[in-house]
Amino acid sequence: MPEVLDELLVIIADYAILLFEYVGVAVLIITGIRGIVKNMIDINIETQRLLIRNFKRDDAKALYEILGDDVVMKYSEKAYSFEKTVEFLNDFCIKKTGALAVVHKESSKVIGYILFHEMDEDVYEMGWFFNKNYWRKGYAYESCKALVDYAFNSLNAYKIFAETIDHVKSVNLMKKLGMKLEEIQKNQIKDNRGIWTDLYIYS
Repeated sequence: MPEVLDELLVIIADYAILLFEYVGVAVLIITGIRGIVKNMIDINIETQRLLIRNFKRDDAKALYEILGDDVVMKYSEKAYSFEKTVEFLNDFCIKKTGALAVVHKESSKVIGYILFHEMDEDVYEMGWFFNKNYWRKGYAYESCKALVDYAFNSLNAYKIFAETIDHVKSVNLMKKLGMKLEEIQKNQIKDNRGIWTDLYIYS
């Protein structure tokens, strides 16, 4: 009788392992499909003056005016060449839907780039660059606030965080968006001059 019981326990254990493997694969497949579907969503958010939408290939010139500007990129990496801008637009902004374009409705011009990327389930990283000719007009806040509201209300986001080495302008906007200081990582990252500097993380 003990031998029969042992054999039965072994059979049950084998079936349990097999079931666990199938469930694990199913969870992985469902998670993968969920990520693909979320990344395929076309986003169109309108505010009084702006339209926030997915990037298009013909946005290259306008995006280069932003990412290719040394002043705009002061607190990030070095300004992009046009070739690097096109590659980044195609590979990250479009294929990976990692960022959104901010369009000035009156002129139909792309004036801003908003990083908006799901880093973990329902956890999004956010960041922004705007054409310097459109600074100090409230466009960054207007577009980012609309996107934050959309993320929480329509995408069921659990958390949105942003990182910066600019502890003045960028941090002020993060605070205005309702974000709180989560962490300051001392001498964490090099700026575009190669100098180690602090990284401020807000969420």
